[in-house]
Amino acid sequence: MSQTDTPNIQALSTEISQLRQELQLRDQLVQQLSQELFRLVKGNTNFMPPLRTESEPDLSQIQALREQLQAVEQQVTFYQEQITERDTEIYQLRQSVQELTDRSRMLEQVVQELPQIYRRKFEERMAPVREKVSVLQRENRQLQAELQSVSYRLALKTRTSSHSGIDLPNFPRPISGQGGMPSVQNA
Repeated sequence: MSQTDTPNIQALSTEISQLRQELQLRDQLVQQLSQELFRLVKGNTNFMPPLRTESEPDLSQIQALREQLQAVEQQVTFYQEQITERDTEIYQLRQSVQELTDRSRMLEQVVQELPQIYRRKFEERMAPVREKVSVLQRENRQLQAELQSVSYRLALKTRTSSHSGIDLPNFPRPISGQGGMPSVQNA
């Protein structure tokens, strides 16, 4: 989940709770208005015109009540429209919150899978390198063995070509008069 999504979700959640409170308040007002209207109509026996002939004051009173009733009906209609608009907004906000929640879950899952994906990609890229290193090591061992073989043969060849005979040690000559052994000279 990105850092910009978290404040948006919180702001949307706050706005949804405010809208719910407004909706509850308007529901209460509509309920009160409908109860008041019912009480006025039900409890007022003068609301219904008697069958007797009506006088001028009764007609004006009836007209005033009709105007009041019409005003109340307009208010009820207005509040019903407001409630419908708020319901639509709440539905859209819920949809938006659900989409953002789904998106954040998906992003969290991707973030959790990233190390495994990187390891797998790294292993895929390292396989040819490892194979190349293995081939180079084999070639190196072969070349080392050949080098030792050639060095050995070269050493043998130079030794046999520089010395045609057996090397005899050179002993120092004794000084005459010392020791009873005759001196041996190298030929």
